[in-house]
Amino acid sequence: MRALGPSEIARALPMADAVEAMRDAFAAHAEGTVLAPARSVLRTGGGSGATLVMPAALEAADLPLLAVKVVSVFPENRRHGLPSIHGTVLAIDAATGVPKALLDGASLTAIRTAAACGVAADCLARPESRVLAVFGSGVHARTQVEAMRTVRGIEEVRIFNPNVPSARAMADELAMSSSAPCGFRAVGSPAAALAGADIACAATTSRVPVFEDADVPDGLHLSAIGSFKPKDREIPGATVARARIVVDDRESALEEAGDLLIPMSEGLIDEGSIHCSLGDLVLDRCEGRASSTQVTLFKSVGLAVQDVVATQAVLRRAAALGLGGSGVW
Repeated sequence: MRALGPSEIARALPMADAVEAMRDAFAAHAEGTVLAPARSVLRTGGGSGATLVMPAALEAADLPLLAVKVVSVFPENRRHGLPSIHGTVLAIDAATGVPKALLDGASLTAIRTAAACGVAADCLARPESRVLAVFGSGVHARTQVEAMRTVRGIEEVRIFNPNVPSARAMADELAMSSSAPCGFRAVGSPAAALAGADIACAATTSRVPVFEDADVPDGLHLSAIGSFKPKDREIPGATVARARIVVDDRESALEEAGDLLIPMSEGLIDEGSIHCSLGDLVLDRCEGRASSTQVTLFKSVGLAVQDVVATQAVLRRAAALGLGGSGVW
């Protein structure tokens, strides 16, 4: 059984390939070819932490696979010098039930989540988008930058985090690792991040909005991935109310996405305000951006189909590259 850690997953699933894999994943989800029971959420650590169990099976592709991901999100871990997110994916041959691989779930999740946002941005962001605002400076914020630069010609990345040293460290890290010309800088306020921005990504653990609606420029495309609890949100209700809303899955969003549920409780939007799912957008079943000045929002809570398709992509490339031996990482 293969054991694939973060560095091997990064080699096996470069972002451009991940974006295409997620395009296929959401199309499969919309077409109903994936078996994916509702995920289970167990809250521990005094309620501050959540462990999600996400199974999915896809038999229609060339590599019939069942993937079960267990991922834990514990924001308070930072106080103890531990990562906030841990996870493991067990890959099983869907035709025989034989276990095939263990994968690091945290790195796989970061890549596939960003890649989904890349698909959404490719469908919704203006083609000429050049300026990216990022809220947060963790692992997911970094992969969001990579995904947006994959689908658009980003020339400037502005990073906001109340933890200024963390934002500066991210800017410096990205500047040193970038293979293409781009400006990276930490900014001192959400307004400074959004001024003239074309795309914004919210990848934080905040329970309240991370910027003001008054600072949102016309034509902005937003991706919101940080919150997945009904009472948490990153995006102001007024911004949600004026945006064209696309979700990864309508049912999941109406159960878990505080970014939508809170504005609904305030009477700012209703269920009919959700324009469509990303899968329907990929399959051209619905219209994307209606005008250059329209604000668009992709709200993601994460789907198990993303994990099984991403795992398929990793295993194909890992076999070709000879990555992953027996044991653990």
